[in-house]
Amino acid sequence: MNFVQELQWRGMIHSIMPGTEELLQREITTAYVGIDPTADSLHIGHLVSIMMLRHFQRAGHKPIALVGGATGMIGDPSLKSAERNLLDETTLRHNQESIKAQLARFLDFESNAPNAAELVNNYDWMKDYGFLHFIRDIGKYITVNYMMAKDSVKKRLSSESSEGMSFTEFSYQLLQGYDFMWLFENKNCKLQMGGSDQWGNITTGTDLIRKKLGAEAFALTCPLITKADGGKFGKTESGNVWLDRRYTTPYKFYQFWLNVSDADAEKYIKIFTSIGKAEIDSLITEHAAAPHLRILQKRLAQEITTLVHSQADYEAAVEASSILFGNATAETLKKLDEDTFLSVFEGVEKFSIARSDLESGIKAIDLLVDKAAVFPSKGEMRKLVQSGGASINKEKLADFDTIITSDKLLNNKYLLVTKGKKNNYLLMVND
Repeated sequence: MNFVQELQWRGMIHSIMPGTEELLQREITTAYVGIDPTADSLHIGHLVSIMMLRHFQRAGHKPIALVGGATGMIGDPSLKSAERNLLDETTLRHNQESIKAQLARFLDFESNAPNAAELVNNYDWMKDYGFLHFIRDIGKYITVNYMMAKDSVKKRLSSESSEGMSFTEFSYQLLQGYDFMWLFENKNCKLQMGGSDQWGNITTGTDLIRKKLGAEAFALTCPLITKADGGKFGKTESGNVWLDRRYTTPYKFYQFWLNVSDADAEKYIKIFTSIGKAEIDSLITEHAAAPHLRILQKRLAQEITTLVHSQADYEAAVEASSILFGNATAETLKKLDEDTFLSVFEGVEKFSIARSDLESGIKAIDLLVDKAAVFPSKGEMRKLVQSGGASINKEKLADFDTIITSDKLLNNKYLLVTKGKKNNYLLMVND
């Protein structure tokens, strides 16, 4: 597989340094991508760079994921309007281990293959490097004029909202350049990849390698991912879409991809999956013939949810989706774990009820009118129950005098009440 051609048809190349493709055709090449360890989980904004490494390894080359333990203490000024909080070493080490576990879903770290992936942390080679030695050995090769000309610096300094840039942040590109040189010398790493906003930092590295070592190194960047409507990719009303289920449940993760627009689905399925060109072209044709079936979105959501989480999580997310959008059963509800259950019903109206009301049993009409105002009156509830339009936990309520006990509780805490076809309410036990 030709790596550059693979990225080209997937729409994943923004800039590429001359000679890069020839290098990759000539030899098994080592390349790296930097990952900022500011959290103990990656989010979907990291996925483009990770998929680049995945395709790189599939093409027979060796990927390195660099966790920026040292540079993460400083913060990259690219596309930022303010400095970030600095992290301590213990936090950084914890984040590194968590990130490696997530990367292992995408990359082969464990095999004996010559192109097995590696994870490195630049804190390991920076922690004992004295400041005087660094500015003597490295700083003299890169001029201030050169550093000031970088877009990330110019934009930050010219921004009206910016309070300027500290020397700490200004030095970031020099540190990233040194990372590239260290990996070049110690890991035979000849290529750095990243988002298009990283081009200035990456080329500082190639220039440092050329000036100090008299050698040639290369750069390749991918476009920053955008949404067709101009909105920011990867952000929802509740914030980032994380790869860790503690922060974004597999159900929510699945729903994010399922709900992207047609235009975005056509773009994302090329970027965020390993499906081949012929199959993607076929899926696009199928989707165009029947857009209402959302063929692209469903396949995209399946591939990426399975890759990030598991086949079982994907199947559970599909089943959970049927609760709101299909004919789910009480058994389906009972199988949901609490986090997924709450994710499914995140937006519905909620009522608190006392556990004592259920322990001895309570008539449905008293529960749903007096204890929780799901129905405004007993008369309205009687009419809806008689017409078969009310259910508890997806089981039709046959009689408004049906006795409801704590045995009915889902996860020993919840009752789902449905009025009509789509109006859901959640009753939560208040212990």
